[in-house]
Amino acid sequence: MISQERGKTVKPCVTVALWSVVVSVLSGSMAAVQEAGVRASQAPDRVDVVVDGRLFTSYRFARDQKYPYFWPVNGPASGASVTTETSMPYPHHHSLFFGCDRVNGGNYWQEGNERGQILSSGPDIVVASGPYVLITDRCLWKRPGSEPVFEDVRCFLIHAPDTNLRMIDVSIRLKALTDVRILRTNHALFAARMVPELSVNSKGTLVNAAGQKGEKETFGRPSSWCDYSGTRDGVTEGLAILDAPVNPWYPCPWFTRDYGFFSPTPMNWLENDRLDIAKGSEIHLMYRVIVHRGDASVARISELHARYAEVFAQHGHKASWYDVIQEKGADRLLLKPFLESARLGAAK
Repeated sequence: MISQERGKTVKPCVTVALWSVVVSVLSGSMAAVQEAGVRASQAPDRVDVVVDGRLFTSYRFARDQKYPYFWPVNGPASGASVTTETSMPYPHHHSLFFGCDRVNGGNYWQEGNERGQILSSGPDIVVASGPYVLITDRCLWKRPGSEPVFEDVRCFLIHAPDTNLRMIDVSIRLKALTDVRILRTNHALFAARMVPELSVNSKGTLVNAAGQKGEKETFGRPSSWCDYSGTRDGVTEGLAILDAPVNPWYPCPWFTRDYGFFSPTPMNWLENDRLDIAKGSEIHLMYRVIVHRGDASVARISELHARYAEVFAQHGHKASWYDVIQEKGADRLLLKPFLESARLGAAK
């Protein structure tokens, strides 16, 4: 169990009762929908994902990286990445990624592998082609010469429910392999770094679910989603991160920057400035990433999140996505509503 009370660590008697879910269904149930064909192929240090013959994204996991990350994350209209692999300021922000600083004294966010790395065991392409692809990976958080502090099992369901949309559903089950203490930090959990051309500093738009805009209005504000968009070479595209209603701290406060960074993270606002996680405890996290043509209004991000949240409210969940896919056929009825929430809410 997780404790934020000063000086106390609760024993691991109950894990966080949360859900990680993904959008998928058998091809036969999708006859009425003209979704793009998606294909994944593996290279020595990455998995490439192609949508209708064009590269959408690559999941990169080389052993010398600080952590695995997605790059590029190409827009559906331009075919150019809406995220940057590295840019000033803060070149340690790598596109679309997951990590954390100040974990038992280790740093799993900023450069310097001696301070800590999130090491992939090698991803598994569970579904390689069709209306979607499914990728899983098991990662260890460790410093050289030390035992790992976390194991995370991550699942990515990637599909294109509309010609103007690309989606990555992210499921992460984070397990403490020892007693863990995370000190207050703004470097934590899931994050995206946009290319400079789409940033607020370049006349792009950062907006949250309440319609608040820019770093000044969105920083530290709890929100169910945030969206970054802008116009480059005459094409307007963006990326939204949706926070799942079953996540801890939902709706999460956001760490936002006008130069192009945004992240739903509670770690900069921890009660008592620390989070204690007992050995054996788990945190389940779920996000939906929407890469879209147009701005948040054109892409109907608010509606997409409402439909996404409604599935959780109507169906309830008792296991992580990773647990579900271990059972053959168990995903069919369970995941169908999530696909429909993406498809029916897609921008027209």
